[in-house]
Amino acid sequence: MQNQQDHLHRGLEERHINLMALGAAIGVGLFLGSASAIKMAGPAIMISYALGGFAIFLIMRALGEMAIHNPVAGSFSRYAQNYLGPLAGYLTGWNYWFLWIVTCMAEITAVGVYMGVWFPDVPHWIWALSALVLMGSVNFIAVKTYGEFEFWFALIKIVTIVLMIISSLGMIVFGFGNGGIATGIANLWTHGGFMPNGVKGILMSMQMVMFAYLGVEMIGLTAGEAKNPKKTLARAVDSVFWRILIFYVGALFVVMSIYPWDQIGTSGSPFVMTFEKMGIPAAAGIINFVVLTAALSSCNSGIFSTGRMVYNLAQQGQALPMFAKVGKNGVPNAAVLISVVMLLGGVLLNYLAPKEVFTWLTAISTFGAIWTWAIILLSQLKFRRTLSPAQLSALEHRMPLFPYGSYIALAFLVLVVGLMAYFPDTRIALVIGPGWLVLLVVLYYALGYHRQGGEPALKAARQSA
Repeated sequence: MQNQQDHLHRGLEERHINLMALGAAIGVGLFLGSASAIKMAGPAIMISYALGGFAIFLIMRALGEMAIHNPVAGSFSRYAQNYLGPLAGYLTGWNYWFLWIVTCMAEITAVGVYMGVWFPDVPHWIWALSALVLMGSVNFIAVKTYGEFEFWFALIKIVTIVLMIISSLGMIVFGFGNGGIATGIANLWTHGGFMPNGVKGILMSMQMVMFAYLGVEMIGLTAGEAKNPKKTLARAVDSVFWRILIFYVGALFVVMSIYPWDQIGTSGSPFVMTFEKMGIPAAAGIINFVVLTAALSSCNSGIFSTGRMVYNLAQQGQALPMFAKVGKNGVPNAAVLISVVMLLGGVLLNYLAPKEVFTWLTAISTFGAIWTWAIILLSQLKFRRTLSPAQLSALEHRMPLFPYGSYIALAFLVLVVGLMAYFPDTRIALVIGPGWLVLLVVLYYALGYHRQGGEPALKAARQSA
């Protein structure tokens, strides 16, 4: 039995998790990467984000059903362990750990690029290292400190988007910033139509859209440290669909109403273009600051999530026992440290290794995202089968449209995998991703982890119910 000092502290308050839930779906991809997605689908990119957002909503409700019923730090890795078996829990945990390590490597490097805009004479590696030291230190102090940083990082992103949407609506309706001439929304259909590239354009953009949503599932990892997990997680999960509509579809709606879609991306970020149109001369600097905080936020979240995932894997007997230890501050220090060390190596690797290495690593993380979402849905389907009629009636936060909602979301993920196989640019993910899983399976048996878990922990799951 675990000692009390090996338990995580519930230091995350409701405001922390609410803002983290909002900020998790808003990344650098929206501020800088949306232009390339718009080129594929035109104004119909809004359909892509809405469809993808609906699938993510179903996935998050499936996760929320299990997390509110059994709030643990390992989240979907623990649920895979309980309902699908030890191997599924192991693969999901280490997949997600590596996914975030790769993402953080890219974000740390991005910090150096963003700071280089203001300090071009300072080597980028200094800023990358500084970002890693800062965010690593935050994660070692206490979970509440992590929550505070994420609260303000998310607030900066949210305020920026809200201001842009409000000011853009002023231009669309009243002509603010456009000499009093209302722009209207005719740009949505007057440049080749609303779907200039047809259904194929929507399908081509779908994979990029889905991976813009990577990170929303991280809310499940806060369950073990939330002060009131049932209340806070329920609110955070329920708000997913609406925040996707407002922040993704809403932002893209106003941008493409003001600018012809085929001109977006020719002059940098759509957000910079919009703020400059409002007569804000420091638009580029403002957006650079926002994407800088978005990169730091992603790094901060990555260190948090990887630390908790390794801690959970150690508890399941699928990582070194030392990683299951928790310090007096309630932080799994050894688990966080191993992630920080790996990221330190990643900063070095980023400058020494050829670009192809990082293309492959990114392909693994892409495949890992699909795997994680599918495992959440499969675990939830199996979870329901373990419940007695009395337990089912007492379930507080149910998955909508069950079981059809789960099957719809799974079918959507299969569609995305098919699209990845169809388009050459993403096909490599379906070679590297399964190869990475095979390597993990080999290590699973070679290191004897298959002797640690035994049969699926359904008995333990039923007891927790």
